[in-house]
Amino acid sequence: MSSPTPSLSKVRAFPALEKKAAARLAAALEESADTTIFVNGTTLQLPDVAHAALIEVLQRMALGDEVSVSTVESLLNTSQAAKMAGVSASYLRKLTDSGIIPVEYRGTHRRIRPAAVQAWLDNRAEAPTDTPE
Repeated sequence: MSSPTPSLSKVRAFPALEKKAAARLAAALEESADTTIFVNGTTLQLPDVAHAALIEVLQRMALGDEVSVSTVESLLNTSQAAKMAGVSASYLRKLTDSGIIPVEYRGTHRRIRPAAVQAWLDNRAEAPTDTPE
């Protein structure tokens, strides 16, 4: 088996928290736009974007979801997008050919935005009948 591609090796998964504790934390964070944390004895106020990300993570964990954190890459090749989607590269090509997943071309090479793959995954979770003809 080949080693992970650089863009996908930056993903880290975290298991769900105990539901009550995560819900309590998320509720406390939602009450204020000011989130102050203590790191190595230093008090830090989180910027708005970090505050929103923290609330999102805690809410998902409170729902019993495992959460993964990754670095956003601007474009993926077909193999990387297929790996992200958990499908074969040939199936992913069919999804792009049929327009289900938007694709950009660099010469003859397909490039897919991670957000497009995630949107397809989200839609598939809601309606699992999305398949190319």
